[in-house]
Formats: sequence, C-alpha cells, structure tokens
Amino acid sequence: MSINQNKNYFMELALNQARRSLGNTKENPAVGCVIVKNDSLIGAGYTSFNGRPHAEYNAIKFSKKTIKNSHIYITLEPCSHYGKTNPCVNKIIKNKIKKVYFSVKDPDVRSYNKSKKILNKHNISVDQGILRNKIIDFYKSYYKSKCSNLPYVTSKLAVSKDFYTINTKKNHWITNKFSRGRVHLMRSYHDCIITSSQTVMKDNPRLTCRINGLETTSPSRIILDKKLNISIYSKIFKEANIYKTIVFYNKFNKNKIKLLKKKNIKSFQIPLDSSGNLDLKKCLLKSKKLGFSRIFLECGLKLNKSFLDKNLVDVFKLFVSNKNLKINGKANAKKYISAYFKNKNKKIEKVNLLGDKLISYILK
Repeated sequence: MSINQNKNYFMELALNQARRSLGNTKENPAVGCVIVKNDSLIGAGYTSFNGRPHAEYNAIKFSKKTIKNSHIYITLEPCSHYGKTNPCVNKIIKNKIKKVYFSVKDPDVRSYNKSKKILNKHNISVDQGILRNKIIDFYKSYYKSKCSNLPYVTSKLAVSKDFYTINTKKNHWITNKFSRGRVHLMRSYHDCIITSSQTVMKDNPRLTCRINGLETTSPSRIILDKKLNISIYSKIFKEANIYKTIVFYNKFNKNKIKLLKKKNIKSFQIPLDSSGNLDLKKCLLKSKKLGFSRIFLECGLKLNKSFLDKNLVDVFKLFVSNKNLKINGKANAKKYISAYFKNKNKKIEKVNLLGDKLISYILK
C-alpha cells in the first residue's frame, strides 16, 4: 500500500467514526479520529453524544498503547480555542503526537485555520486535505449551521411503484421493511423531526428510532399544528416525557396549551404566510434558535411540496416501492416530482433495498 493509500485508508476509518455520532452532538460537529503508530491502529474515537468530550480526547483516552510519536487522523481541524473544554490542540501537544492529519478546516471562526500554526510551533507536522471532497460533503450540515440561520433539512417521501403516497388498504405500509428500517436509521442521524398535525392524526406515528442499540438516538419532534387540533392522547404526546416534543401553532387556545404544558410539551406561536399556512421559513428559523441544526422532514405530499417549492430542502429522499397500489392508492406524486426535477442538474444516489429503491436528490 502506498503512502497516499495509507493516508486515505486511515482517514476513511476516522470518517466512519464521525458517522457514529452524526446528528447527536448538539451545536458541535460530529468528528472522527484515529491514532496510528507504526502503521497500526492504536486508538479511535468520535465526538460524544451531546458534543463532549471531543473525538481527539476520546481517541487518546481509550488508546491501547503509548501515544508518543504516533500519528493522528482527524476529519475536521482540531479546535484551538477555549470553550466549555480545553483545546484539542493542547491535548495533542501534551501527548507528544508526532504528526497530525486533518481533512478540512473548521468553519468556526474561533478555530478556523489556527491549529497548524500552533502545532508547528511545537514541532508537530500537519498535513491537511485528505479525502477533502468526501468529508466536505459529510459536513454540509455543519457548514450551514455556521453560515446560515436556517437548519439543514432532509425531506423523505415514500411512494408506490405507481407513485401513490397513501395506501387505503388496511395494511397501510407502502414500502417494505428494509425501507422502513432505513428511515429509522435516518432518524438517528438528525436532531429533530418535523411533521404535520395531519400526519399525526392520520397515522398516529411514534417518530422514534427503533433499531436495537440506537434507541437513545431518537430525535426531538416538532409538530406543525396551526389550530392546535391534535389529540393529547396520540402516541407522540404519550412519549413526550421521554422524547422532547414541541408544537408550532398559530391559533391561540389557552386550554390546549395548558394541557400540552402538563405533558412537558413546549409550544410556540408562529405567524402565517400569505397563503394562510404556518410560515415554514419562520418555523425553520425558530427550530434553529431552539438548537436544532439537522432536521428530518417526515410528512405527506402536501407539506413536502410546500417545503420544496419554498427552496427549504437540502436533500430529498424518495423511497419507491416495487409494488403498485392501483385503486388502493391516493395522493399521486408522479406529476409533481416529474415537474419539480425536470431539467434540474442534481446529484443522484440510488440504493437497492431488496426490491424497493431509495433515490437521493442533493438539492443544495
């Protein structure tokens, strides 16, 4: 294996570590880190849930061998500022690490392009840019959180082979269990789900991550309920003491708000747009102020269309079943999707889910 192949290999391992905490690090980025000595892996770590300790601290702490004169691979430039924790560059210097490889610079102005100079002063060499394009793509939501007041939004829609979004049969699933499992995994990568009151009243979903070992990564839930119509007995409200739940509304209802408060559910009044619906951009702005940077939009065709038409979606995930619904289908999305993506030069990823298809459209 060449030197460059070695670098790519170890940075790929660091990226795999970063993926383990994506969507669960609050305001901090999901960083991955591995420590290498004599071309052997001796330590690995990722940003802890809720953002602390950082990846470098964890990799050093749990290393199996002496770290002195080792090489460290980090997906993001190590922090160099004092915040709620000491700078990671100090930890690297203290442990006499010989060389630092990081992929991309930290857009946080407190650390941007500062670590190399500090490390070089302590005779630690720095190499940057390994797997740059791949890791820039991974940090799109983090970059947006630092450069925009809006959160990063991933929208998901499931359709039958003949593009219906509602199954009127008693067994209401449109896609197979592998597609549904993928949705649970996607939830774990986000810190908040946004859905509509219509979806809650029609499907009564839990909107949690129910994959063994990932239950604790279930995101918070925000429900768009203009007139506060949702029943307080719905599943999503019954579990509000476990999973943070918020309601965005417009029409004030004092009694309903009191009932929500008793269930530990916060509610915020949002203005209407020119169409008489909740202003979606202001919903997202409020979500960001509440601390959410990665939003997973799970709702029906109508609200999906509204977010897409207002250019508020960064990634669109389309699950296509291998079965036709025919007369059992309602709310056909084919015409809208064909028109929306016509003549758009978008990056597309396709995944086979044992019959179903997942098509990812990168919109921004």
